[in-house]
Amino acid sequence: MSKTADVLIEKNGNLIKGLRKYLSEGGQGITPQKIESLEEIVEALRVSSDECDNLRAQLAPKIKHTNELMAKVREAYSAYKLVIRNTFPQEKWAEYGLADKR
Repeated sequence: MSKTADVLIEKNGNLIKGLRKYLSEGGQGITPQKIESLEEIVEALRVSSDECDNLRAQLAPKIKHTNELMAKVREAYSAYKLVIRNTFPQEKWAEYGLADKR
């Protein structure tokens, strides 16, 4: 879970415990139904946050792999660009998709 979601879930869990413990003292419209509603929302947040964590865990290796591939492509591009610029006159660079600047 994200730190923000963890903190929010913990704070609301403590609030719910306190509300249940002191429900008999009343408090401007606090009812068992409203407390249950809050519990349901907090649980939905917990489930959603867990789902996000699972997706992050699946995504992290894919991002790493993509970044590695991008580094390889950049390296190859630079190597081929250097060959073209050192082999052909500047007027032909555009034919290879290279900018006309040095």
